[in-house]
Amino acid sequence: MSKVVDHLKGVFSGDAQADRVVPPSGFTARLTSFAAATMAFLTVFALALSMASGRLAMKWGDELTHSSTLRISAPAGQMADQTAAALRLLETTPGVATARALTSDEQRALLEPWFGPDLPIDALPVPQLIEIQETDEGYDAAGLRLRLQAEVPGAVLDDHTRWRKPLQQAAGRLRMLGWVSILLIGATTATMITLAANAALAANAQVISVLRLVGARDDYIAQAFVRRFTLRALAGAAIGTAAGLIAVMILPAAQEKGGFLTGLGFQGMGWFWPLLIPPLAAIVAFFATRAAARRALSELT
Repeated sequence: MSKVVDHLKGVFSGDAQADRVVPPSGFTARLTSFAAATMAFLTVFALALSMASGRLAMKWGDELTHSSTLRISAPAGQMADQTAAALRLLETTPGVATARALTSDEQRALLEPWFGPDLPIDALPVPQLIEIQETDEGYDAAGLRLRLQAEVPGAVLDDHTRWRKPLQQAAGRLRMLGWVSILLIGATTATMITLAANAALAANAQVISVLRLVGARDDYIAQAFVRRFTLRALAGAAIGTAAGLIAVMILPAAQEKGGFLTGLGFQGMGWFWPLLIPPLAAIVAFFATRAAARRALSELT
């Protein structure tokens, strides 16, 4: 553990002589910086997707948990009487905060996405919908159904349970997919940096041999590679994160009609999470390069 801490300190303190072991430019430098920047850019969007999915799950849960719908199907001559009876029954039901019958215009707006704006709703046997808002304690759904069956035979209660759970599960799985994507991006970053470090070590095999002849220890040589590649990854990830945040900021703001896609972004303290990406990329590069350097140096003996 103490050696790891010493190596971490060496990343920022550096050694001008040891740094000359690693080529300051070339293919490995461009590969490391490009890989870190690209993966950081993708991580910003994966993180935004995960956090937006979490907000969506909470929103759907809150909206559907405390609301229900009562659907009344009855002949035209009995519709008004059954609607009035249902409203009276709901007013005396513990746990029901408010209950109101939707107007014809509101029901037409609900059906418009499927049937168009010219639906003659007054001429069709469309059920009457009653919107129910619950208190925090909620009501006894089983008991309410029994009362409705006795007093309003044409009423069907939908407490949104069958809608709420699948929606919350879908949003939860989408959030999990975002975190899995972040882990895969981190693994890919480590792989790319390892390949770049191996290429740099192989290209400098003769220089390493000379350093060993003059007394340089493998830890000294490895630290030079770890420092250079860690700083490259840090700089590349910082650029990629900045570009990702700019891209997220120019996305459309959250809108009611736009749904999920217009709410893809960060809110409040969530804007600080992407700031962790560059240091985490540097940590991934540190351990990946350290392992690659140790393995490569042992093979060069």
